[in-house]
Amino acid sequence: MRFNFAKSAALAVAFCGFFMFENKSLTVSKYTVKSGKIPNKLNGLKIVQISDLQDAKFGPRNKRLINKIKSLKPDIIVITGDLIDCHRTDIYSALNFVKRISGFCPTYYVCGNHEGVVGGYEKLSGDIENMGAVVLNNRSVYFDEERKIRLIGLTDPYMKKLNNIGDFLKGQIIMDKKAFNIVLCHRPELFSEYCLSGADAAFCGHAHGGQIRIFSQGLFSPDQGILPKLTSGVHKNGGTTMIISRGLGNSVFPLRIFNRPEIVLTILERE
Repeated sequence: MRFNFAKSAALAVAFCGFFMFENKSLTVSKYTVKSGKIPNKLNGLKIVQISDLQDAKFGPRNKRLINKIKSLKPDIIVITGDLIDCHRTDIYSALNFVKRISGFCPTYYVCGNHEGVVGGYEKLSGDIENMGAVVLNNRSVYFDEERKIRLIGLTDPYMKKLNNIGDFLKGQIIMDKKAFNIVLCHRPELFSEYCLSGADAAFCGHAHGGQIRIFSQGLFSPDQGILPKLTSGVHKNGGTTMIISRGLGNSVFPLRIFNRPEIVLTILERE
């Protein structure tokens, strides 16, 4: 059979065009977390999670992304790291994004590994707070006056370039047994540590959904390797529920394949 260069080139262009379109098509994943710790007055609380934006653009000044977040009518927005990308850092765009969404509702931010690679995090975190978000660097805050919903933010271990992440986490997560404790972090591979801490919920990113997904299985994730187990969705162990965002942007590998950029909406319900 004779090789037809024109047809092959057309197929290649169509293939790339399809996935480039998919990489700019936003999807919303909706989850529910139930607990007896959720007070009646906060039943139905909506948390929108943004992760791994990595300087991706969804319309001019991220208008499509911002409008989509607004349409979900969140009560809380959480940003779980890698707001910027170390390969094509656009601080201005990232800060403008934070400023726009923090006007919708209380917004909380924790860093990822890319913020650590870029450097200058102390200034960046200060700028993010100036834009209206609360930066949780290994500290916690209560969302409500009755102190029933507690958000605990973990700085990414890369900031200290630690090899023993278990030692890094020891003593950092202290739970309030009377509150619903939500850990905001970047790395899903530390799920066992979040469970041992007694967290009620954890929100993570980092894995990019495995970048390429075949039959709902991600192919590769940083720090988990080939065929990673923790790349997307809801995972439960004991009393801890971890929700992993597939994220929005890309880094070294330029395309997501069968893996559209994701906004996560989680609803807390009283059980």
